[in-house]
Amino acid sequence: MTSPLSTSTHIIDIDTLTFGNDFASLPPAHYTRLQPTPLPSPYLVAVSPHAAALIGIDAAALQSQAAIDLFTGNDIPDDAQPLSAVYSGHQFGVWAGQLGDGRAILLGDVPAAENPAASGDNNINVPHRMELQLKGAGLTPYSRMGDGRAVLRSSIREFLCSEAMAALGIPTTRALCITGSDQMVLRERPETAAVVTRMAPTFVRFGSFEHWFYNQKHDELKTLADYVLARFYPALQQAENPYKALLTEVTIRTARLMAHWQAVGFMHGVMNTDNMSILGLTLDYGPFGFMEAFDPHHICNHTDQQGRYSYARQPQIGEWNCFALGQALLPLIGTVEDVQAALRIYKPAFAEHFMDLMRAKLGLQTAHNDDAALFDHMFNIMQDSHVDFTRFFRKLGELKMTAPGEADSVRDLFLDRTAFDEWALQYAARLQAEASDDAARKLAMDAVNPKYVLRNYLAQTAIEKAEQKDFTEVARLLAVLEKPFDEQPENDHYADLPPDWANDLEVSCSS
Repeated sequence: MTSPLSTSTHIIDIDTLTFGNDFASLPPAHYTRLQPTPLPSPYLVAVSPHAAALIGIDAAALQSQAAIDLFTGNDIPDDAQPLSAVYSGHQFGVWAGQLGDGRAILLGDVPAAENPAASGDNNINVPHRMELQLKGAGLTPYSRMGDGRAVLRSSIREFLCSEAMAALGIPTTRALCITGSDQMVLRERPETAAVVTRMAPTFVRFGSFEHWFYNQKHDELKTLADYVLARFYPALQQAENPYKALLTEVTIRTARLMAHWQAVGFMHGVMNTDNMSILGLTLDYGPFGFMEAFDPHHICNHTDQQGRYSYARQPQIGEWNCFALGQALLPLIGTVEDVQAALRIYKPAFAEHFMDLMRAKLGLQTAHNDDAALFDHMFNIMQDSHVDFTRFFRKLGELKMTAPGEADSVRDLFLDRTAFDEWALQYAARLQAEASDDAARKLAMDAVNPKYVLRNYLAQTAIEKAEQKDFTEVARLLAVLEKPFDEQPENDHYADLPPDWANDLEVSCSS
């Protein structure tokens, strides 16, 4: 779980950035070409230097008015071919029919920098090009009842969390920058508009395949699958059944992604099939949250009143979504048995990766048959005492193997200290069985258990200042989140428990 943030050895200027659009090579039925709708008097809100480095850009170059106009959608280069993609999907388990990029416009793709780091450990092929997509760039044919705009509040949340997840080593789309405007848009209240520039090798999602399956257009389905195989999974083209191999690979990546989310306490909030990446990336940050007082049934999305996307259900929903993708690919794969065989890998892939991540979080170097029982016991006592998820794992590294009951910093997190003491004795015995070294174990645990995550109250504080045209807290918070495993003693307050006022914060599908 080490940070994959990278730097580029070759820096280019904005005016030399060359655009292509590989997605536009697909037949026109897959998208609509259109221009973004300009915003008046745009200004720069935030920039991610690490995301900029992935495409060889110096973050300072994004301060220019030319860059601001480009990434707001006000001035589109001649070589760009902006478009919005069509897709469909299941939303909260119900078939929703045609959806599509309702407020996102793909500018095109640009060359990736030399040796850009993949996001996380999904072994995604190092991309040769990165797509740049403007979220909030105006109406598209897929906007339905929406206005095609994003607000500053949601743009800041997506920007910060995209980059925070990358720093945590979790596969994710990236966020290059945010531009804002004083133009007002109406949500629960009037808010100012903003555009966040997102980056990924591709934004193709499960719902992209569902669209053609449910419209019974198998030729278009095959065209899209062949496009994804050729660009992003070329090795799978040599398989006996490339489409089955594609489903197997995406299922594995999705299972591993769910394991990452669970291990760091991340909750997506809207795990609809149109929000699931065909590359196994975290996609579409809306009402997300990081677990604080541990409750496996916690729902981070106020809109999700049935709890479909609670923390505990995320692995199950990940599998459900893979089944939906398998259904869509059935005409290409050929038989239900082959689809089921591909999907069968999900449970063992999730279990294996989750157990590996949990052993690392607890500083365990070997696998034992009773590890699952140890972890279950741990989560049970965490739930009973509503222990803060991030602080628990970070402070657990301070436990001494020969004196587990003296680990006051972690023990004091529990209302039921006796329950912790009982578990700590089991944990200490497990450590002794593999001759663990306290100092070495703490270093290893601190490298995978973050001290800093994007708590909702931290994002809200940055948003409130930004709404007053003070963007310094967005930049400061980004800098902290880019080094989540470092102690950063000067930033200790960013690791504090939420203040009382944070209990009233709610995030929903409009967030």
